[in-house]
Amino acid sequence: MKILCSSDMPYAKEAFSTLGDTLLKKGRSINANDVHDASILAIRSTTRVDEALLAGSAVGFVGTATIGNDHMDIPYLERAGIKWVHSPGCNANSVSEYVASALLFIASRHGFRLEGKTIGVIGVGNVGNLVVQKAGSLGMRVLKNDPPRSRGQERQTTDDGRRTTEIGLFRSDSTPTLHHAITTDPECFVGLDELLAESDIVTLHVPLNKRGPDATWHLAGNDFFRKMKPGCVFINSARGAVVETDALLEAMEKGKVSHAVIDTWEGEPALRQDLLERVDLGTPHIAGYSFDGKVTGTAMVYRAACAFLGVKPEWVPDKLLPAPEIPEIRVSAAGRAEEDVLWEIVHRIYDITADDRRLRAGPRDDRMAAYFD
Repeated sequence: MKILCSSDMPYAKEAFSTLGDTLLKKGRSINANDVHDASILAIRSTTRVDEALLAGSAVGFVGTATIGNDHMDIPYLERAGIKWVHSPGCNANSVSEYVASALLFIASRHGFRLEGKTIGVIGVGNVGNLVVQKAGSLGMRVLKNDPPRSRGQERQTTDDGRRTTEIGLFRSDSTPTLHHAITTDPECFVGLDELLAESDIVTLHVPLNKRGPDATWHLAGNDFFRKMKPGCVFINSARGAVVETDALLEAMEKGKVSHAVIDTWEGEPALRQDLLERVDLGTPHIAGYSFDGKVTGTAMVYRAACAFLGVKPEWVPDKLLPAPEIPEIRVSAAGRAEEDVLWEIVHRIYDITADDRRLRAGPRDDRMAAYFD
């Protein structure tokens, strides 16, 4: 059995070689000739999976080692009888740490305290729930908006708005699950208008649903920004097309948004230079790109492939993760605000400004795509 994996998946060769002959190729370069005789395709978000790629191939299972699945044509896969999975929650902690780092940077750069500020978290799934926890630890008042969960629903949706229901290892659409303690008590949530009117900071953590009752495509448009509290900090590390770029630029021009952090861009890997020039931090969709998050994504797709084939998993990644590069940090906290100390610690571990500088210094042509791989 031939298995084709994106070379962007850590340990893909080690994992999938336990199931068959495994080949690696750069995800953005995978084409129809590559998959023609493959039974399993394992990828990340840089590979577009649709009829043009898979028609006439032997592929019966496709897994993406990412939270999102908007790079996959789900209706086609289901019509063709091809099982598919994504990896919800695989990099949730990484994204929440990115948001915490961005918040500490903005507060330090612009001289305000996070403690006592109100943060609005839109989308309280695997990622949003961890952002809520970290924001609470920073002494922030948290407002949560999540329409499906406010209705007491724990179900998720695919990117075209269709619902899925959890059943064991797989969801009804064959999606592997990863469990965090996610609150579904309707009384814990507020309406979107209330959140926008009261929040000093708004951060998005929703999937890209193009249709259905909970569609999120261009959720953050002109009406969204008009309802915001003036001078808000805005963060998008969800999906680029959740935000209407022109509406965000107008909101920044009018002072509705005073500071912005953008990790996901409408139309990426192309991005709007005028938006990059205006934001405080701009990064190339890397919030979830921690090494452990990527490894977890590989492991989730591997386990799902094993379940699809009816075999017991042999590969486990536990002993493969490297030791921390910085095992210990010592800082002086004497006479300093807690948030300043936290920013120094976080900055030593992960320099979010370095990713920002690399993106701004990058090419403005087709080579930009490499920054999103």
